[in-house]
Amino acid sequence: MKTTVQHLRQAERMLEQRRNAAEREQQRRRDLACAKIPALAKLQNELAQTGQAVAAAIGAGKDAGEYIALLAQQNLAAQAEQAQLLQANGFAADYLKEHHTCDQCRDTGFVRGLRCGCFTQLLQGLAFDQLNMNTPLEQSRFDAFSLDYYPATPDANGTIPRKKMEGILALCREYAMNFGTRSKSMLFMGATGLGKTHLSLAIAQQVIEAGHTVIYGAAQNLLGRMEREHFAAFGEKTNATEQALLSCDLLILDDLGAEFSTSFTQSCIYNLVNTRLMAGMPIIINTNLSLAQLNEKYGERVISRIIGNYDVLRFLGNDIRQAKK
Repeated sequence: MKTTVQHLRQAERMLEQRRNAAEREQQRRRDLACAKIPALAKLQNELAQTGQAVAAAIGAGKDAGEYIALLAQQNLAAQAEQAQLLQANGFAADYLKEHHTCDQCRDTGFVRGLRCGCFTQLLQGLAFDQLNMNTPLEQSRFDAFSLDYYPATPDANGTIPRKKMEGILALCREYAMNFGTRSKSMLFMGATGLGKTHLSLAIAQQVIEAGHTVIYGAAQNLLGRMEREHFAAFGEKTNATEQALLSCDLLILDDLGAEFSTSFTQSCIYNLVNTRLMAGMPIIINTNLSLAQLNEKYGERVISRIIGNYDVLRFLGNDIRQAKK
């Protein structure tokens, strides 16, 4: 498992690769243009020398102000001449400009000393990839979900499990097809082996393919990561996992209720549910517990938000894993 420090180093390397690629492309364009326009090479040297002179003058202190202004004027004149030369020979005026993936920070990762949004996106992407690394998305598509394992005869309550699950499957397909960052949250409830994980992963697969960020994980594992990061030694503390869970487009908490309950984990669950609810960002929660058991484990603050704002889908039938054996 990569640490946050490793993610930072990897993101820094990616930014460096972007800068190097921009420099190589600029040099390629410069060589091409200079080969076609001999006068351009001389002008490029003049611009470089002016830039060096400005840097040296700045280092000389206040008295260099007038000289710097003169150099800047000469530099602007040279740039204008360069643009004219380029256009006269069929190139765009800004053909020699260095083009970056992020124009705000020029692929450095920082703007005026603050972390640029592109750097944050890189870090989030690495966190998403790491958290989803071992998720069996490919094996859990909608097409692989079979209704044949669900009884076609009424249960003790008069409900036909296969018909019920047919409706749930249709709802999940529609949810994935029309997913947006303001989609409703859902609670999948039912005994072990009824397809809750399969359908939530099928949704994840389609939502990811549509370009959204999704984090899926067993509640026990995700909460464990948050706890280790929170109680780490000084200098190693981080809230990287928490921030990833709060910022992804769709969060899927699998097997909620199976984790060892502490005041910390209960606080984390409340924070995830409440913060994403306030931001209008969806969660899919899978659990084997009933609403009464969830209330007992997490308290009224959590369960009231779930009941009042989530679509609750109750899975019926027999354990599919046993049936497949």
